[in-house]
Amino acid sequence: MFQSIRHSQWFSNLTTAIIIGYAIVLGIKTSDSLTGSFDFLWFYLDLAITLYFLFEVVVKISVDRSEYFKDRWNIFDFLIISITLIPISESEFMMIARLMRLFRVLRLFQSRPELKNIIDMLISAIPSIIDIVILMFIIFYVYGIVGSFLFGSLPSGLWDNLFISMLTLFRILTFEDWTDVMYEAMELNSLYWIYFVSFIIITAFVFFNLFVAVIIGEMENLRDKSSGSTLNVLGEKVDNENSKIQKLESEISEMKAMLKELVERERRGES
Repeated sequence: MFQSIRHSQWFSNLTTAIIIGYAIVLGIKTSDSLTGSFDFLWFYLDLAITLYFLFEVVVKISVDRSEYFKDRWNIFDFLIISITLIPISESEFMMIARLMRLFRVLRLFQSRPELKNIIDMLISAIPSIIDIVILMFIIFYVYGIVGSFLFGSLPSGLWDNLFISMLTLFRILTFEDWTDVMYEAMELNSLYWIYFVSFIIITAFVFFNLFVAVIIGEMENLRDKSSGSTLNVLGEKVDNENSKIQKLESEISEMKAMLKELVERERRGES
């Protein structure tokens, strides 16, 4: 029974619907005016959802068995369900339990393979993203030191030290009133616009495009892997069909030989 439930489409769709519904309930519970008189209802609803998730874990473990804990997403599921089952509602860890219940929404990635593939793609892109972040930090550090030396005397205090200068550079990177910062610096020297424009070109245009390039590259790798796995599955199916055809041909050949032998025996009997 668990085997048919585990691989049925309605079970996957029901899990997705319950996760989305639970996310909506969490949003409603942030409003005291909507939840004040329905505390008992939210309690039993949360209990019912917890029991369903527990049932889902039992079904998956019963079917997949040793393969279940080889998937990190399944481990994530199991940990969240286990923590939310601990009766700590009246203890000092109540906030942790609530946060763990909030993480149930992330189980949507597990129930939807497309979302799971996107998250796996982003995780695989982390090493390349870290390299880009390190390069960007070096640019921030160098420009922060130069800006502190050049504009430290400005009355706005945006360049008083390295840390504040780097925060100001981040503000410039987000294009938040960056022209006001530039025009204030240009009061000292009209050529200081080169500092700001060059920083924006290097960071906003070059590095952001590097982020996009890394993500696109990982998406292409994911697509190649999925297409390769699809080709492998199709190849296995073709091999299976070829083996079946060869088996049928050998059986037909054996039947022809048997018929030929029977015909020869009949002829010998008549003679």
